[in-house]
Amino acid sequence: MMYDISHRTTFRYSASVTLSQHMTHLAPRSHPRQRIVQHALIVEPSPTVIRYDTDYFGNSTAYLTVEEPHDKLVVDAVSTVDVSPTEVPDADRTMPWDKIFSSLSTACDPDSLSAFQFAFESPFTGSAKAAAYAEGLFPSGRPVLAGALELMTRIYRDFKYEGGVTDIYTPVDHVIDERRGVCQDFAHLQIACLRGLGIPARYVSGYLLTYPPPGQEKLVGSDASHAWLSVWIPEHGWVDLDPTNNMVPGIEHITVAWGRDYGDVSPINGLVLGGGRHAIDVSVDVRPINTDGLPSGATP
Repeated sequence: MMYDISHRTTFRYSASVTLSQHMTHLAPRSHPRQRIVQHALIVEPSPTVIRYDTDYFGNSTAYLTVEEPHDKLVVDAVSTVDVSPTEVPDADRTMPWDKIFSSLSTACDPDSLSAFQFAFESPFTGSAKAAAYAEGLFPSGRPVLAGALELMTRIYRDFKYEGGVTDIYTPVDHVIDERRGVCQDFAHLQIACLRGLGIPARYVSGYLLTYPPPGQEKLVGSDASHAWLSVWIPEHGWVDLDPTNNMVPGIEHITVAWGRDYGDVSPINGLVLGGGRHAIDVSVDVRPINTDGLPSGATP
């Protein structure tokens, strides 16, 4: 499935900014199910320096330095992406969850060593309550993907999707207590649950194709960034899970970056000199080039 994607971020400042430097994670990531046809980053005012690189996790990054005084900065990422269907292993035939940590701790192959780093707590996934929330779903010997899928469904049923009640710094334990949040909260929660049991899980940022209400046209810029997670399944690799929508991501999920948690893959961060108060506006548009065979929409 082919998509044209536009992700525009506009920063407005109450006073002039004399210098700004930013790192971005805005280029969709190539992987076996996703091919990047084209990507461009358009910045206004034009950067004095722009350098493209990859980070520790292999995500595409861009480093920007704007030296022209400005009270508005616009960063527009435009991409065309080709996404292929997902192949999911038989959940009941995956490795028992309680054998994974020990198998990874003695493994020597690069894929297992890479996965092992995602079995430990990270800054946004620390929790004293997550393992207890999940442990009843993981009796000894249960296949790891069967447990992870049921955990995804439990989060979907137990938690209410509600914007404006959390931010990126909201602790997982607070989300557990309040039973509400948004996609990044639910991804962090399931990651914390799995890691608390010694199961590697990583945070995935990206986009999700959404649909307008029946009888209405889709508004340009009305889409949003999305977040989900991947769980490591020995002998199969990473399997994506979307607890916000209780689904295994498929051709409507477009991957941008992955890491330990949101802090590793935030779309734009950096620093400015001057600027006073600031406001940020984000507009995302995901447009299918070919709509044949698309499933129903979901919550971003």
